[in-house]
Amino acid sequence: KHQDIVGELFGTIREYIKSKNGSCRCYVAPFAVFLNKNDTNYVEPDISVICDISKLNDKGCAGAPDWIIEIASSSNRPMDYYTKLFKYRAAGVREYWIVDPDKKSIIVYDFQSEDIMDYTFSDSVKAGIYDDLYVDFSAIADLLNH
Repeated sequence: KHQDIVGELFGTIREYIKSKNGSCRCYVAPFAVFLNKNDTNYVEPDISVICDISKLNDKGCAGAPDWIIEIASSSNRPMDYYTKLFKYRAAGVREYWIVDPDKKSIIVYDFQSEDIMDYTFSDSVKAGIYDDLYVDFSAIADLLNH
């Protein structure tokens, strides 16, 4: 499930960026994100979207990505819902999605507007950092059911 969801989300986001001739870059784990530029500690989000490409180097991303998506599982749920949520918000990530296949839910944290939105796998979810990118989770749910 995890890899299927990551693959679908990455493909959707990457194709959107390419279709708009966008400057943002989309990466999947393993990809090191050093939330504090001078730090030696890093996280490896499932998906990272970086729009300030000056943050990119040979080691990964130095600073907060614009958008992070984590796919939750029973073994990492507390990390994604609490620890990473706090770290990402404090570091300046603009948007954070937690996709939970067991609960069939998506929680979108828009840290810029301080909004938290809940969705299900039957919804189309708008990416806050873009004007017209919607992710159709019903298509992902269909994939998981086959």
